[in-house]
Amino acid sequence: MTSSKPAELPSLEWQVSSRCNNGSCVEITRLPNGDVGMRDSKDQSGPILEFTVAEFRSFIYSIKNGRFDL
Repeated sequence: MTSSKPAELPSLEWQVSSRCNNGSCVEITRLPNGDVGMRDSKDQSGPILEFTVAEFRSFIYSIKNGRFDL
């Protein structure tokens, strides 16, 4: 995982979950290099986390399997 500044990237089409109802969500996009970008929907000018597709799939798998449950 790496991090980029928004100014370093061209205009991107961001997606937010349809289950996001309070505005405190993350947004994802496909980056020009094929990786997945993720940012905080409340701070769209903040950093963008970059994941390879394999890293992102592993992250989603872990979420679905409760690895990050409190």
